[in-house]
Amino acid sequence: SRKMLRLSGWSVALALALLSGPVEGLKEGECEVCVSFLGKFYESLKDSNANSADIEKELLKSCSDTKGKENRFCYYIGATSDAATKMINEVSKPLSYHVPVDKICEKLKKKDSQICELRYDKQLDLTTVDLKKLKVKDLKKILDEWGESCKGCAEKSDFIRKITELMPKYAPAAAKARTDL
Repeated sequence: SRKMLRLSGWSVALALALLSGPVEGLKEGECEVCVSFLGKFYESLKDSNANSADIEKELLKSCSDTKGKENRFCYYIGATSDAATKMINEVSKPLSYHVPVDKICEKLKKKDSQICELRYDKQLDLTTVDLKKLKVKDLKKILDEWGESCKGCAEKSDFIRKITELMPKYAPAAAKARTDL
């Protein structure tokens, strides 16, 4: 009967393993904003023994400085002031137990698939890009990433002039490398 008990224990364990479904993991490049942002955030936590409440405070602070896709990620997890949902504890609690960020992102994906659909925009190489060939939308995006705007800009040439004017400040290496400035 003891052997039978051990056998039934194994069959219960096997059944549980099969019921929990396949262990998928994240594919290469999947959830890139989540993995990258949380990876940088985790590295920034000075006190590695921080509890989930401390981590949550730090996360809210980090998210207040984000732009673009990282701000959208913060919005999705409820770490921005205008967020509709609050899943921030789905991040802070596992981080307090040092759960790998890809595992956290994998779990977030199950709760909200949009989180893993976020991708970083391809970065323009400002040393070589022909600004005249870019769309106004892309020129505006460059200024936006610098935290600048172009008040009174109506023509494409206005945006190009503003970018070339500000490039030494925000992208000095690119400004030095360019011959057309």
